[in-house]
Amino acid sequence: MSPSSSAFGSARSAAQLNEQIRALWLRAGGTLSAQERAEYELLVVEWAAAIRGEVVKAA
Repeated sequence: MSPSSSAFGSARSAAQLNEQIRALWLRAGGTLSAQERAEYELLVVEWAAAIRGEVVKAA
Protein backbone atom coordinates (compact mmCIF):
# COMPACT_ATOMS: atom_id res chain seq x y z
CA MET A 1 0.00 0.00 0.00
CA SER A 2 1.48 3.35 -1.00
CA PRO A 3 1.46 6.23 1.47
CA SER A 4 -1.30 8.76 0.97
CA SER A 5 -1.61 12.32 2.18
CA SER A 6 -3.95 11.01 4.90
CA ALA A 7 -1.02 8.99 6.26
CA PHE A 8 0.60 12.32 7.01
CA GLY A 9 -2.46 13.83 8.70
CA SER A 10 -4.26 15.36 5.72
CA ALA A 11 -6.79 14.01 3.25
CA ARG A 12 -6.65 17.27 1.27
CA SER A 13 -3.80 18.48 -0.92
CA ALA A 14 -1.64 21.45 0.02
CA ALA A 15 -3.16 23.34 -2.91
CA GLN A 16 -6.71 22.71 -1.66
CA LEU A 17 -5.79 23.82 1.83
CA ASN A 18 -4.00 26.90 0.53
CA GLU A 19 -7.16 27.84 -1.36
CA GLN A 20 -9.22 27.43 1.82
CA ILE A 21 -6.78 29.60 3.76
CA ARG A 22 -6.96 32.32 1.10
CA ALA A 23 -10.77 32.14 1.06
CA LEU A 24 -10.88 32.45 4.85
CA TRP A 25 -8.78 35.62 4.74
CA LEU A 26 -10.94 37.07 1.96
CA ARG A 27 -14.17 36.32 3.86
CA ALA A 28 -12.71 37.84 7.01
CA GLY A 29 -11.62 41.01 5.24
CA GLY A 30 -8.07 40.70 6.54
CA THR A 31 -8.96 40.58 10.25
CA LEU A 32 -9.73 37.22 11.82
CA SER A 33 -12.15 36.73 14.70
CA ALA A 34 -11.19 34.31 17.47
CA GLN A 35 -13.19 31.54 15.76
CA GLU A 36 -11.66 32.31 12.36
CA ARG A 37 -8.20 32.38 13.94
CA ALA A 38 -8.75 28.89 15.35
CA GLU A 39 -9.92 27.67 11.92
CA TYR A 40 -6.89 29.31 10.31
CA GLU A 41 -4.49 27.63 12.73
CA LEU A 42 -6.01 24.20 12.02
CA LEU A 43 -5.80 24.78 8.27
CA VAL A 44 -2.15 25.83 8.51
CA VAL A 45 -1.25 22.73 10.53
CA GLU A 46 -3.06 20.53 8.01
CA TRP A 47 -1.39 22.41 5.12
CA ALA A 48 2.06 21.83 6.65
CA ALA A 49 1.30 18.10 6.99
CA ALA A 50 0.17 17.98 3.36
CA ILE A 51 3.36 19.73 2.23
CA ARG A 52 5.47 17.22 4.16
CA GLY A 53 3.52 14.36 2.61
CA GLU A 54 4.05 15.75 -0.89
CA VAL A 55 7.78 16.15 -0.25
CA VAL A 56 8.05 12.55 0.99
CA LYS A 57 6.18 11.29 -2.12
CA ALA A 58 8.51 13.27 -4.38
CA ALA A 59 11.59 11.78 -2.73
